Amino acid sequence: MIPFSVLDLAPIVEGADVAQALRNSRELAQAAERFGYKRFWLAEHHNMPGIASAATALTIANAAAATSTIRVGAGGVMLPNHAPMIIAEQFGTLEALYPGRIDLGLGRAPGGDQITARALRRTLVGGEDRFPQDVLELQALLGPSELGQALRAVPGENTNVPLWILGSSTYGAQLAALLGLPFAFASHFAPAQMMEAVAIYRARFKPSGGLKEPYVMLGFNIFAAPTDEEGRLLSTSLMQAFASLRRGEPKKLQPPDPDFESHLSVPERAALESVLACSAIGSPRTVKRSIEAFIRRTGADELILASHIYDHPARIRAYEIAAQVRDELAAEA
Repeated sequence: MIPFSVLDLAPIVEGADVAQALRNSRELAQAAERFGYKRFWLAEHHNMPGIASAATALTIANAAAATSTIRVGAGGVMLPNHAPMIIAEQFGTLEALYPGRIDLGLGRAPGGDQITARALRRTLVGGEDRFPQDVLELQALLGPSELGQALRAVPGENTNVPLWILGSSTYGAQLAALLGLPFAFASHFAPAQMMEAVAIYRARFKPSGGLKEPYVMLGFNIFAAPTDEEGRLLSTSLMQAFASLRRGEPKKLQPPDPDFESHLSVPERAALESVLACSAIGSPRTVKRSIEAFIRRTGADELILASHIYDHPARIRAYEIAAQVRDELAAEA
């Protein structure tokens, strides 16, 4: 059975604050370790009232300090927002503190709107267009230094922190294949090009010193609960988040709303169905069928599960159910 991992955005729920979101993230990392998940990743987003993982390296440290065996990393850092030197130093520091447990997933999106991107970068010159060169520069800074090298990342050099390329289109697939890096696709919110991107990555993959065969991790939403009805209800918090973001009105994560879907327009309903195409919503039996079918369809090497659930104990329970499903599938394999 393929490994399962966790993707966390440290959601800030209605009625709570950033401090509570970070405490919840820490507790979720501990639970993920207990449940046997392989990785616990946090994602960089900015100017979002409902997401507390903007300072991604710090939130990774928060999770890594509370755990001892699970890999912890970024899913990911939006590299156009940062100088490669800064990221090399940050993740070199994390690797020194938590050796052998740090991953670094890299994306080229801004992680927010253009106003936010300008505030982060001060200039948009280059930006996403420099992404391949920035990845190579970062890779060099995390690798062994050479005699006479003028620029060195300390901490960072010779840590060889594993790099991943993230993507929600075929662009990331092509770059990951060219560089011989593992590829993570954001099918949990942008599934449209998933199969095309995976096919391109596998067909064009060039082995590298760090990876001999292509390796694909796919995002997948989990809303697991004792019953199908409760799972569907839990999923309405994410539906509300997508709808408000689409309207340009991002909010804190809202409580489940049993009547939310009835108020959607036909286009909104269609958009949500498309966005949530890669999801398992419902009882353990329903979740098992959904996961099994998804793995069979995609041939994924690993799944990274996102569970944007308002109630923290219910969120932990969803990951526990998913872990039990994983173990059942492994026993049947």
